Amino acid sequence: MVQSPSFHSRTARTEGSAAPGSKANMDLARRQRSNGRKEAPGDEKLLVGSNVQVNGMINDQLFLAFMKQLGAVRANDEDLILELMTQGGDADTAKRMALEIRVFQRYSGKSAYVVGKTAVMSAGVTIFSAFECADRFLSPDTTLLIHERHIEKTITLQGPIKSCRQVIREELAALETAERVEREDFEHFVRGSGMSAEDLFERAKENCYLTAQEALDLRLIARIID
Repeated sequence: MVQSPSFHSRTARTEGSAAPGSKANMDLARRQRSNGRKEAPGDEKLLVGSNVQVNGMINDQLFLAFMKQLGAVRANDEDLILELMTQGGDADTAKRMALEIRVFQRYSGKSAYVVGKTAVMSAGVTIFSAFECADRFLSPDTTLLIHERHIEKTITLQGPIKSCRQVIREELAALETAERVEREDFEHFVRGSGMSAEDLFERAKENCYLTAQEALDLRLIARIID
């Protein structure tokens, strides 16, 4: 379990960025909801009206529960409101969940919103990234944790040197692919915000903690709900 940090990675407000709750931020949300997109539900509906809950460590069991709930939303006339609280878990399972959310957004004809509560960390950010910035909301106490994917693996080399070199090349290719996919995930996370993918990639080399207020300042979310 990731322990709460003793301090947060503070983010300087970018030049020209608006104060939280200002007219500029509200105008941004409206612009992001152009092209016929309807307004998000009110705070009460977002806080207590979720129809999909992803709470706890991300694993196979949580994925199956998620798919069952998502199927029920597909079958009725409701928009998706996903409640998310997690310390992290399996990265590949989180990517699959994010994929299913994007498929829902593309083909269901319904809107989709996410409400992060208390902790959205590690693999949970991958799920959070499946939603556009204008469709993301956080409770005031929420902490986001973004970091590079961690890998722990032992490589055993045995046999002719040429064969050993091939093993190393294959492992390096796998790491390069993983890094490329991770960068794509970061680009999803910041798209439409006031933060660049390169900035996030640099911050993520070490644990990058963001409070709900900092996420709002960076326009990574639509608003803080309470």
